Amino acid sequence: MTEIHLAFPYREKAVRKLRIGDVVYITGEIHTMRDMGYRRALDLLSQGARLPADLKEGALWHCGPVVAVNDGKWQMVSAGSTTSSRFTDLAAALTEQLNIRITLGKGTMGPAAAKAIAKTGSCYLSTTGGCAALYTQQIRQVIAANWLDLGYPEALWSLDVADFGPLMVGIDSQGNILYDGIRKNIKTGLEEAYTLCGVSKNKSYTFWPKRVPAGAPCNIGGPDNTDEPGSGYEAAGKK
Repeated sequence: MTEIHLAFPYREKAVRKLRIGDVVYITGEIHTMRDMGYRRALDLLSQGARLPADLKEGALWHCGPVVAVNDGKWQMVSAGSTTSSRFTDLAAALTEQLNIRITLGKGTMGPAAAKAIAKTGSCYLSTTGGCAALYTQQIRQVIAANWLDLGYPEALWSLDVADFGPLMVGIDSQGNILYDGIRKNIKTGLEEAYTLCGVSKNKSYTFWPKRVPAGAPCNIGGPDNTDEPGSGYEAAGKK
């Protein structure tokens, strides 16, 4: 694991050197974006219009901040990451169009985003959930506020940050996804633990659903705790 410090402008050459698991701190300009912001940005670009902030080869943070006005100036009260997986397709589209160099958020993103990241020589940096207080302290100032009509959490905020992190490379410029390895290790570990303890692999031991009939299908490492057919949820609900 390597620790890297990146400063704006974020160069493709430097980003391409990052590998999943590396720890990164960034200094300079970043922008926030969520669902409505992504859709507006893509809609404007499809019309040939310009965005109010220059996102090309920049850093985009999945964040819906709590913001206040103090003495006529914007003040970030709390800024934490939003789960990134739901932005996979939107992020993939915008990354390809604008060569978004760095995307930040919580968790990970899917194959479509990883493909776009690999195509553009970009990266995804994973933040730590629950650390909004820390990240907020690393914001030096609000550079600009756009699309306030969407509401403060969905607005496009341009921020100046200093040693923003720690962040971990979740998807590198080769399209490698850190969480893929984690899921594989979890699946292998579960199978070994079940075998060692003599526990059946054909039952679900998750907290939800509350009641699972004996013999309910359970694919280790798969979506077992959902209400999809075959998870045991429907059968349990009929008891």
